[in-house]
Amino acid sequence: MSYTLIHQDKNSKARLGKLITAHGEIDTPCFMPVGTQGTVKTLAPGELEDCGAQIILSNAYHLFLRPGIEVIKKAQGLHNFISWHRPILTDSGGYQIFSLALLRKVSDEGVEFQSHIDGAKHFLRPEDIINIEQELAGDIIMPLDECVHYPCAKDYAEIAMRRTIDWAMRSKAAASKNAMPNTKKRQLLFGIVQGATYEDLRKECSQRLIEIDFDGYAIGGVSVGEPKTLRYNIVNFILQFLPLNRARYLMGLGMPEDIIGAVEIGVDMFDCVIPTRYGRNGTAFTSEGKLTVRNAPYIEDFRPLDPICSCYACKNFSRAYLRHLFNTQEILGAKLVSLHNVHFYLELMRNIRKAIAEDRFVEFKKAFLSNYTSN
Repeated sequence: MSYTLIHQDKNSKARLGKLITAHGEIDTPCFMPVGTQGTVKTLAPGELEDCGAQIILSNAYHLFLRPGIEVIKKAQGLHNFISWHRPILTDSGGYQIFSLALLRKVSDEGVEFQSHIDGAKHFLRPEDIINIEQELAGDIIMPLDECVHYPCAKDYAEIAMRRTIDWAMRSKAAASKNAMPNTKKRQLLFGIVQGATYEDLRKECSQRLIEIDFDGYAIGGVSVGEPKTLRYNIVNFILQFLPLNRARYLMGLGMPEDIIGAVEIGVDMFDCVIPTRYGRNGTAFTSEGKLTVRNAPYIEDFRPLDPICSCYACKNFSRAYLRHLFNTQEILGAKLVSLHNVHFYLELMRNIRKAIAEDRFVEFKKAFLSNYTSN
């Protein structure tokens, strides 16, 4: 079994667990910094390790287009190509195909699309995606699914959900057939629950995926424009159907308060571009809330971004200096705030895990949010 449930907080559904992969163990709940194109923007692998990153996420769609799978194959896999030797989750790129492609045509067989980079036409079946991800040699791989945006008519959501189930069956068959014999441990394949905001569709999808039997289960099709309350309710609804002895991954959720809320109801894994995207725009996440360091109030503020943070940026540089870097368009500013944000997220997950282990997650949540929302 790849996932072990170690402990559940006595006052919530927050779970402490361990996920075992070919490139190491992952303590959950965990946050995966997003390295879409084989890099977490502005940060080197060593800096991610210093922050305590256990796993990063990369995207098969983007890597398929650039630099191409043959290049990565010749490098003996994505780990060697990007010099990251800890676990990697590769997303199929289904969301990117449906959101970025210039033109796309979806059928039960697969997806035909034009590259958002050069307009070249491609056709990918679920089996092709699995083959790509096996060539990338990530530790956790995701099947092709059809993600619909909010709002979505129920009849279309049902078509997409049933297609996602069919593709999941075909993906598992392909993964089993083409499993690489030279790996120490097999790649883990997660199923993705779709069904938009319709509870009956989400329930059916969850149950069908469990029948197929995956190493973990992801909740897709959230953070696509729906209100936060609706998102929370649908995630909470889905979790009651997912097995306790498998990892649960909520795809694309990224604000600290949302992560804490999802941990409380039993989610184990998260990813989002928010830490580095906000960092590149000069917004830092701190124990006292978000801080936009580019703004005028920080011109003579010589305090660190967060007085209780131990990251390299906070130990060495002031808000005033960081503001100066952004206002002079120096790349270092984006790098330092991104570094701080990734450290903040990973430290948050460490503190969450400690609180769960000590059966005080509810108290931790209350204290964190009280400070975080004070400003």
